[in-house]
Amino acid sequence: MKGLHLLCLLIFGVQISLACPNPCSCHGSQVDCSSRFLTSSHLPSVFPAGTTKLLLHNNRLTTLPNGLFDKLSSLHEVSLHGNLWTCDCGVLYLRAWLRRRPRGSPSAHINCSSPPRLRGRLVEYLTEQEVLDSCHYWYCDLALTSQALLFVFVLVQAALLAGVIVFLRRFEKLSREARRTKEESLTEGEAQRDSVFLPLTDRSS
Repeated sequence: MKGLHLLCLLIFGVQISLACPNPCSCHGSQVDCSSRFLTSSHLPSVFPAGTTKLLLHNNRLTTLPNGLFDKLSSLHEVSLHGNLWTCDCGVLYLRAWLRRRPRGSPSAHINCSSPPRLRGRLVEYLTEQEVLDSCHYWYCDLALTSQALLFVFVLVQAALLAGVIVFLRRFEKLSREARRTKEESLTEGEAQRDSVFLPLTDRSS
């Protein structure tokens, strides 16, 4: 029973390794995935183990997954031109793979589409420093966004504090005016009361 189970797994594994990935077409050991509007996120992650020629040209690829070609020991030709290669940290695997290929190999002649300062450059001839200088890390964006939000928060707090100070000063001014008005009213009331009782006192004397 155990031997049968292992045999089924072996047969199933061979079938998977020989299966032609969607949406590509296969002819013998050639796998054609060209001109299918493939992006890097929709590129097949597994190709038949016996693939000798892989056509990926004229798509919308910007990077390749790390290790994509490493298990294809029979692979000797790959077409990668006509894609939108982004030459940042994501191109390091492709650059390393191209450098292992024979000089003058058709698969080696692919160019950067971005960033602008590297546009048109051959990927295999990029220096490591040029690639690293173009890397854009997500946590840098997060740090910049956090700083911007913190700056906005400080501005809002400063505006609220200024509003409170202005309100307190106006309230203090209104309080002083109200006290002064009250004192003036009391003073006028006392003066009027004195003026009313003063003639009566004079008459009695």
